[in-house]
Amino acid sequence: MAASSLPDGPEQTPDTAATVLRYHLCWKHRDLDGVMALYHPDIQYHDFFQNRVLGHRELRDYVRACLPRQAGEDIVHSDRIRVDGCTAFIQYQVTVQGGEGLVAFQSSEAITVRDGLIWQVNEYATLVRQGGQAQPGGLRPATSRLGLSPRQLSTMAQDLEQYFQHQQPYLDPELDLQQVAQESGYSRNQISYLLNQVLGQSFYRYVNQARLQHLLASLEQAPASTKVDDLAFAAGFNSLSAFYKCFRQHTGLSPKAWMKQNSLRARS
Repeated sequence: MAASSLPDGPEQTPDTAATVLRYHLCWKHRDLDGVMALYHPDIQYHDFFQNRVLGHRELRDYVRACLPRQAGEDIVHSDRIRVDGCTAFIQYQVTVQGGEGLVAFQSSEAITVRDGLIWQVNEYATLVRQGGQAQPGGLRPATSRLGLSPRQLSTMAQDLEQYFQHQQPYLDPELDLQQVAQESGYSRNQISYLLNQVLGQSFYRYVNQARLQHLLASLEQAPASTKVDDLAFAAGFNSLSAFYKCFRQHTGLSPKAWMKQNSLRARS
């Protein structure tokens, strides 16, 4: 049956609304089988972010990888579900952790229902940085060769952040991208893409930011006589020049000025 021959009129709106609401709730509650049961056997899922079309056979792995880890995690709906005949429209935002400022994907889906099942999905996503600025040079970064959807990139950013928080690999001054890839379970290309193209920073900038956060936390517990240079090396910085540069970029002050300012605040 061609798309033009679908029954499409106001009388279809309640059935479409009910199907898409079930679909939305299955995603929200991480119900993989529930999501798959709502797909029509002839479904075409157009993921324009990755420039690919998926059929029913490919969708189970795709959905499993894209489902949120927890209920409501990282996905904020920016509008109510709008329904017109056989088609429903959903808009939402997927926040990506680890960027300097807000980094998110603004996404929208046009979902077509046939025979009470989802027959076609057109999914679009635009990368937006702090201040609402879209990714320059087009609607999407070129990620089709990496096979990562916006939701997968969000999950990957969470995994990387948790790995750094719990394992503290940055304490090793010789830490490199290959080691992080091996221990986090992602490829070098995937991590490089996430950091450079999505979060807007290099691998070493990301690592040094983690080292700096560790050092600032250590300063709060350290005796007044502690030398900040010693804490920098203990946090994994392998040169003082890199430490001073990172510190000033993050705080706007030198370590000496920052410590003096915070010492005065503590006394007041």
